Amino acid sequence: MFGINKKTPTVEVDANGIDFSYLADGQIYFDSACQSLRPNSVVNAMREYYREYNSCGERVRYEWGKRVDQKLLAARQSALDLLKLSGRKYFTSFTQNTTYGINLILSQIRAGEFNRVITTETEHNSVFLPTISLARRLDIERKVLTRSRDGDVLFDDNDLENAIVIIGATNNFDGAAPNNLADIVKRTHKLNGIVIIDAAQAVAHNLNKLAGVEADAICFSSHKMYGASLGVMVCRYDLLDKLDISMVGGGMVDDVQSGSFVLSSHNKEHAHTAFEMGLLPYAEIIGFEAAVNWLKKQSHQQLDNWSAELFGFIDQTEGFHMINHEPSPIISFYHDKFDSHLLAQALSDKGVMVRSGYFCAHYYLKHVKSLPSLVRVSLGYHNKQSDIDTIINILKEL
Repeated sequence: MFGINKKTPTVEVDANGIDFSYLADGQIYFDSACQSLRPNSVVNAMREYYREYNSCGERVRYEWGKRVDQKLLAARQSALDLLKLSGRKYFTSFTQNTTYGINLILSQIRAGEFNRVITTETEHNSVFLPTISLARRLDIERKVLTRSRDGDVLFDDNDLENAIVIIGATNNFDGAAPNNLADIVKRTHKLNGIVIIDAAQAVAHNLNKLAGVEADAICFSSHKMYGASLGVMVCRYDLLDKLDISMVGGGMVDDVQSGSFVLSSHNKEHAHTAFEMGLLPYAEIIGFEAAVNWLKKQSHQQLDNWSAELFGFIDQTEGFHMINHEPSPIISFYHDKFDSHLLAQALSDKGVMVRSGYFCAHYYLKHVKSLPSLVRVSLGYHNKQSDIDTIINILKEL
């Protein structure tokens, strides 16, 4: 992505200057909604694993392995603490990414458990596509709910009865988040359904809408929250009662005979193994814990100020059409004269990295809203005031 600048980089004096010191002068990254940059503390934690105790976890008795075991326990607890969920009800498993985690659950839901699958119109393809496949596999009804202007899901109790509800906690094109997420979970549980939350865009910059919400599973990606490429699944223990675990392999069993095996996940202490087939990405898990610890020290205020500044400029400038209804670290727009892909290329030519297209939300953006391709600017904690000034000045030239 970014090479290490061999010269002393020109870094503004700010709280995170040392964390992203590898960024060379003139490199402006506005694609955190895809994957955030990694602070040096995360990179160092992973490098320390590779250099000092590169070992398997939960398998060995030698000292390197014991150190890995400690790190794994700490990382699993960090995920629970981040979401303000109790270890008495929930466990943490690690996987490839958010999409893989959602599919891992849906592909193993037992037939006959539920009557319908519910999602919403604004979902990322990581949710939207698996719900189509799930409805086909189980031969059940699928319903796509609408959302209000501010992101709330519009539903009635009939939608939630005996349903698998799969929804995102934050849109990946405008940062809108439902205020009624906790209510949906409570009502769905009363009506014998389950809720799976796609939290990929929420954990880094919108955690207040998600923390404490007791869904059946919350899936997110470490690489969108300043950690390494890794998927995280925080699940209720009783979710396993509704699954037929069929994706199996090493590290998941207590015993194996000629034609049968005993899964370790029957033991609450080892429930996480239900979704962890094979060797885990230990360095990435250690990097995840470092990212959570780093995130706890960050303040939203400056990021909110920059989001408001950029939102205000685009919203009030002739020719630009804003998708957001309010400021957010994720801002999408288009121009009535310039193709969004060409605009993204023009920004790239100036050292400014943004996204263009439909951002894996094709159904809503292209077919419901009939929008042209968009430009997305997604801010992160690595950004500086000069980054905001630069993109505004470039857009002014239009």
